[in-house]
Amino acid sequence: MNIHVINGPNLNMLGIREPEIYGKETYRDLVYKISEHAKTHNLTVTFTQSNHEGVLIDAIQNCYYEKVDALIINPAAYTHYSIAIRDALKILDIPIIEVHLSDIMNREPYRKNNMISDCVTFTISGKGTEGYIEAMDYLITVTNKVETDGEPELNQV
Repeated sequence: MNIHVINGPNLNMLGIREPEIYGKETYRDLVYKISEHAKTHNLTVTFTQSNHEGVLIDAIQNCYYEKVDALIINPAAYTHYSIAIRDALKILDIPIIEVHLSDIMNREPYRKNNMISDCVTFTISGKGTEGYIEAMDYLITVTNKVETDGEPELNQV
């Protein structure tokens, strides 16, 4: 399975920016953790991180052209107001897992607005960097279920 991981603004500052909320692991630590987990499951993982909305949209669109099997995305602040990212996600017909390090629904009121929630297959929020591992495990489970049972029932939590 070929998975693309897209991370939005300020995720390059993990470990520096508000570690009491986002943790002490760095972005490099996160990429390493995901890459190692992918290796143990024979997954191919590629990464995009940008602080610029257009770059993120290009990366989402490239998932279509490059025939990526699944997308894990943390749009960060763009979650709350980017119609453009929402529109780009609607192009894809693959599993899309939305990940947030913090529990965005139990933070500031403005973080409760989620522009992409109905465009994704599943949402994982508030589990720190482990949320990315959970996202990959979810994709493995869904893929195995499709291979054995046909079309899975996909729910958002």
